[in-house]
Amino acid sequence: MSETAESRSVDPTEVEKFSKMAAEWWDPSGKFAPLHKFNPVRLAFLRDEICAQFHRDAKSSRPFEGLRLADIGCGGGLLSEPMARMGADVLGIDASDANVKTATVHADETGTAVTYRHGTAEDLAREGRTFDVVLNMEVVEHVADVPAFLRTSANLVAPGGMMVVATLNRTARAFALAVVGAEYVLRWLPRGTHDARKFVKPSEVRDALAGAGLDVRPPVGVSYNPLQGEWKLSGDTGVNYMIVARKLA
Repeated sequence: MSETAESRSVDPTEVEKFSKMAAEWWDPSGKFAPLHKFNPVRLAFLRDEICAQFHRDAKSSRPFEGLRLADIGCGGGLLSEPMARMGADVLGIDASDANVKTATVHADETGTAVTYRHGTAEDLAREGRTFDVVLNMEVVEHVADVPAFLRTSANLVAPGGMMVVATLNRTARAFALAVVGAEYVLRWLPRGTHDARKFVKPSEVRDALAGAGLDVRPPVGVSYNPLQGEWKLSGDTGVNYMIVARKLA
C-alpha cells in the first residue's frame, strides 16, 4: 500500500500536508497544540454523549467497556488513546501511513490497547465492518467529497449506534478566526492547514447523515475563551461545532 490510502473521499494534498507533520502529533507545544487544548472539551462531550446513548455511568473509570469504536482520520491518536483507556475496543484508521506509524509507536510507549490501520472509511465499508461508535472529528473539512464520505461513514454505524462529527462552519467568521487568526496572526497552526472553501455547514452534515438514515441532533458549538485559554461548549456554531447522529436499533 502507498503512503496515502486511496478512495473517492481522500484528498492526497491534505494527506500529504498532515503526513509531513506526523512526528509532532503528541507535542503539546508543537504544530498540533490547538488540538491538545481542544481535547478536554471534546473528550468530555464524547464521554457524556456515548454514555447517554448506551446507558453507561459517565463517572466509571471504563464506561465504554465492550463498545466497538472507529476513529476515522485518527491522526496521531489523540482521541483513540483516551477512548481505549475508557474501555472501548478502538480501531483508529487514517489515510496517512505516517500518522498511523506515529500513533502506533505512541500507543506502544504508553501501553494503550489501540488497533491502528492505514486505510479509509471506504475500506471498512467494503469489508462490511460496523461499530457502536464512529468518530469523524476534525476530518470532514479535509476530505475530497464530504457527502460521499459521510454517507460511507454512516454505513459503518451499527444499529443502535452513533456517530459524532466535529468540524468548522463555512462562515466569514470561521475564515477570520480559524484561518487568518489561527494561522497568520497567532500562528497556532502552520499556514495552509485549512482551506476555508472546504469548511462544512451544519446543514450539509445534517442532510448527508439524514439521507443515510441517521437521526441527526442539532449542532453544538465549541467556542474559545481567550481570557481563560479554554474551549467550552456553547450555542455558537458559527466557527467550531459538533453533531451527534444515531442509528435506530
